[in-house]
Amino acid sequence: MDKFVFIFIICLLFQLFSSIYALAQGDVYAEKEYKKVIMIDLDGVLDNYSKYDKNNIPEIKQGAKDFIKRLNKTGKYELVLFTTRSPKLATEWLVKNKIDKYFKDVTNVKYPAYIYLDDRAVQFKGSYETAFEEIEDFKIYWKQY
Repeated sequence: MDKFVFIFIICLLFQLFSSIYALAQGDVYAEKEYKKVIMIDLDGVLDNYSKYDKNNIPEIKQGAKDFIKRLNKTGKYELVLFTTRSPKLATEWLVKNKIDKYFKDVTNVKYPAYIYLDDRAVQFKGSYETAFEEIEDFKIYWKQY
């Protein structure tokens, strides 16, 4: 069985059992305020990225820790670290920088979110012509050209 399919089935089963438990407790779809998920990229957003090194994640970017704390303090967001790096290495980096408690998950899977914060993104604004132009003119802010 494909790993993705297996994980998807496990998530569905978790949702099912959670619903059954809520029903058993008499809490039939009680009012619950869900937090908006923000998936935050690691390299170039939270760290001082300039070149990929699979065994080392650069130092935390100035202001990143305060930014993460500020998002957390609002109480409106659930933060997920989105990275192509090893989840173990990324988690160790979060712990080293004392921001691990603000993140619900570390993943390389893009799942539904309110916002994706990434240094290599072009926002689609409804026009393919505009998207094409922005892709053609795209420059990574930290890269020297």
